[in-house]
Amino acid sequence: NKGAAFFGSFGGNIVATVKDLGDNPSASDLIGGVKVMLDAYDEGKIDRLYVVANEFVNTMTQKPVVEQLLPLQPSEDDKLQHHWDYLYEPDAKELLDGLLVRYIESQVYQGVVENKACEQAARMIAMKSATDNAGDLINELQLLYNKARQAAITQELSEIVSGAAAV
Repeated sequence: NKGAAFFGSFGGNIVATVKDLGDNPSASDLIGGVKVMLDAYDEGKIDRLYVVANEFVNTMTQKPVVEQLLPLQPSEDDKLQHHWDYLYEPDAKELLDGLLVRYIESQVYQGVVENKACEQAARMIAMKSATDNAGDLINELQLLYNKARQAAITQELSEIVSGAAAV
């Protein structure tokens, strides 16, 4: 919801959103949204398709990434390493269309899963920080309690000694 609202505020064309995926999203939960996006691309309603997600680097590092899915970007090395003549059945276009749909679905799913991993890592770090802060607070309060207790004991001993000296 927040992502769609953010891009909508900048005039982005939001053609599909998927909500409430839970803690264990599956690829099948995303197929409907991906189909809507691909249909919008095929119909010319959108000219580009991006995935904006967090990339999970490690527990302490997550970085935002914007990846263009459609139209496909040429690879860095445009030269074919090997050129083989194959016969594709069904035809090559039908095969590539099917592979493209699976590729887009997998990239969207990867973005969702990495976002979940980043969210869990951020929660884990926040909980560790809260635990550490609570431990520090406990130590400070323990020290304060011990000082107050020591002052009370010293006061009582002083009163006993001065009472004994007065007798």
